[in-house]
Amino acid sequence: MELLWLEDFNVLAQSGNFSRAAELRHVTQPAFSRRIRALENWVGVDLFERTTQGAVLTDAGRQMIESAQDLTRRLYQMRQEAREVAGKQARTLHFAATHSLSFTFFPGWVRAAERAGPIEAIRLHSDNMRVCEQMLLSGEAQFLLCHQHPDVPPRFAAESFHSKVVGRDLLIPLQAWHDSPPHPQATLPLLGYTADSGLGRIVSARLLRETQPPALDTVFSSHLAAVLLSMALEGKGFAWLPETLAGPELANGKLVRALDEHWDIPLEIRLFRPAMALSDFAEDFWARL
Repeated sequence: MELLWLEDFNVLAQSGNFSRAAELRHVTQPAFSRRIRALENWVGVDLFERTTQGAVLTDAGRQMIESAQDLTRRLYQMRQEAREVAGKQARTLHFAATHSLSFTFFPGWVRAAERAGPIEAIRLHSDNMRVCEQMLLSGEAQFLLCHQHPDVPPRFAAESFHSKVVGRDLLIPLQAWHDSPPHPQATLPLLGYTADSGLGRIVSARLLRETQPPALDTVFSSHLAAVLLSMALEGKGFAWLPETLAGPELANGKLVRALDEHWDIPLEIRLFRPAMALSDFAEDFWARL
């Protein structure tokens, strides 16, 4: 039995696709498939049903997933605490944060948090929402900082995690100031988010909720809001951009509304953590928020 087998199992259970899971684990698909099969051989049952659409957990896999996620988190925490006790590593808070919040919100927020008490060391991993969720599930991160909307729950069991609202944001449909206002019946060029993006999930859910969504043609996609911001400034289309990121360009007139306020999407900025006990200084940080 190897820890990386459990990590592979958790990633495949979340992604539901061997190719995507192998990419997230930075191995070839054949090597990844062999490791999943090795875990199934060790357990003694099939954990996934292989289909043309991907991989679906069997009843045995569904029974095992929560324990596997909890075990990997505990193993990483055990290693971290042992290193700290031995003086091999500083008392470090480990965060995973989506790209847009890492650049705009996190620095000021953590400085404000330090006013309630000093933080010895911080490790921040910035990535897309899918990777950040997996880091929290596996125990590689103690905290996940992300945008959240009530219509789009995170892709992990709510009962296994706690969260606090630590900020607010707003997704605004924006385009370059020199673009012509769209005709009401026109198809609009959209700069969209990829499926790995948490903001993309939120925008998709918002459009699905509308009885008369605008006609959109996705001309460019990225999981990075900063890239979509740059493309919008170049006049390549419009994008739903976080106010925390695009606020300066909106204020100085470089970006203007592509759609009216009806299409704004209010967001929470939430910090997630496992329900299981963290290290003493991580628990102290959480209590002071």
